[in-house]
Amino acid sequence: MAASSSSSSVRQRQAPPVSAQQQPQLLLREEQQDLLPKQEPGAPPPSPQRSPLSQALTSTANLANLLPTGTLLAFNLLSPTFTNHGACDATTALLTRGLLALLALSCVLASFTDSLKGPDGRVYYGVATPRGIWLIDYPPGAPPPADTARYRLAFVDFVHAALSVAVFGVVAARDKNVVMCFYPAPPKETEEVLDILPLGVGVLCSLLFVAFPTTRHGIGYPVTNGN
Repeated sequence: MAASSSSSSVRQRQAPPVSAQQQPQLLLREEQQDLLPKQEPGAPPPSPQRSPLSQALTSTANLANLLPTGTLLAFNLLSPTFTNHGACDATTALLTRGLLALLALSCVLASFTDSLKGPDGRVYYGVATPRGIWLIDYPPGAPPPADTARYRLAFVDFVHAALSVAVFGVVAARDKNVVMCFYPAPPKETEEVLDILPLGVGVLCSLLFVAFPTTRHGIGYPVTNGN
């Protein structure tokens, strides 16, 4: 009897009685706790969602990442030689125009390429067509990969082709050798346009890249594990 009376007194001390005025507040607090999303112990906090403007600004700071790696590498290697480090004459200026046109064409063609993993686990590259993907380096006689029709041409491919050319134009316009080759002594107004216009075009292209995303990983672009 003494033990039961002592345990009941402990319960009374641990759980004080709730008055009638406190009951509505406790019920409201419990309902608010039920509405909150439950998080498992040890799980990392959810990352905040990024707005399209924030994604566009990040893409603007990394415009070169939106171009094929081979195109960007060829431009960085060949532009100083073709422009004679900015001191162009009639011949080097013509060669520089041809180089820029060829690299812009490579950006367009790379936008219509894609890659997939074959049954053997290897990555194969191909060109998107209206019916699917035409694999370039796929071994003849091997069983064709499944579901190649989902790689067919789409409207977003043409959008990305135009945006890739625009981004390459921004990169070329920001190169000092190219600018000095075509505008060795530009007027003040032209110099201001060359400083402002590429930035505006870059922001616009970044916004359009966010608005029209693509899942292609063609020639010159990195291949993800899920592709």
